[in-house]
Amino acid sequence: MSISIPPALRAGQRVAIVSPARKIPAPELAPAIATLQSWGLEVVLGESIAGDHHQFAGDDDLRRRDFQQQLDDPSIRAILCARGGYGTARIVDGLDFAGFRAAPKWVAGFSDITVLNSHLLALGYASIHGVMPVLFHQAGGELALETLRRALFGEAFQPIEVAPHLLNWPGTATGALVGGNLSLLQTITGTASQAGFAGRILFLEDLDEYLYHIDRMLLHLHRSGQLAGLAGLVVGHFSAMRDNAIPFGSTALEIIHRYARIYDFPVGYGFPVGHEADNLALVVGQTVTLTVNGAGARLEA
Repeated sequence: MSISIPPALRAGQRVAIVSPARKIPAPELAPAIATLQSWGLEVVLGESIAGDHHQFAGDDDLRRRDFQQQLDDPSIRAILCARGGYGTARIVDGLDFAGFRAAPKWVAGFSDITVLNSHLLALGYASIHGVMPVLFHQAGGELALETLRRALFGEAFQPIEVAPHLLNWPGTATGALVGGNLSLLQTITGTASQAGFAGRILFLEDLDEYLYHIDRMLLHLHRSGQLAGLAGLVVGHFSAMRDNAIPFGSTALEIIHRYARIYDFPVGYGFPVGHEADNLALVVGQTVTLTVNGAGARLEA
């Protein structure tokens, strides 16, 4: 399947900030709005930014309606998801992408937004896995924000190089990027939001999970055949992992290594992608080359 890349943003265009998952106080977005305006963009806040329904940014219907409005509005050239949390999977089946197909636009976010990144890829469209407005100005996140800007404005992808890692598996592979949050990728297995992994380079990250959960999710991806046929694997942040009173006995990276070694694709660990400040933007669906050797690992377009 060929992947359609949305048009690059230009100064003077309109972008929307919405929250398809957890609620967010609007004042927390003020710094991000100022940054987007400094990039020459006009910012529109969706209805969900004022939404409040328990943990969610409004009930499912409000969040779906808001996202649909931004998909259908031809003047909105990118949709930035304000934050993650939980809830995107509850609304994705109610979205109609007919208007989006007629005029594709960037959708950007990560974590819970992995649902949309994968869903769009399954439809044949690229999107951005990158820092969200609520995190635009976290300490140490300056490069992450700059890589998001580059992706939105269609600037060339800068290669990402990481140091050697004991668990790296050498090799070179080329394929379209697919992936994101491991928990969400496992959740959408067997749904319309599942994008195929075969022949592609999978990237993974996760946060605040028990180690046995990591094992269980990877076991599911393995048993369901999703890891078979991968071109390569990029391993990002697995942050704030938890364990039981009786230890699981392996770290998150060791668990990944156990399943990756069943196959023979190259694997690079330590990439700056995930729930930490150095969350560099990746274009899901972009064709990249992963090289893993004694010098470390490199991802380039």
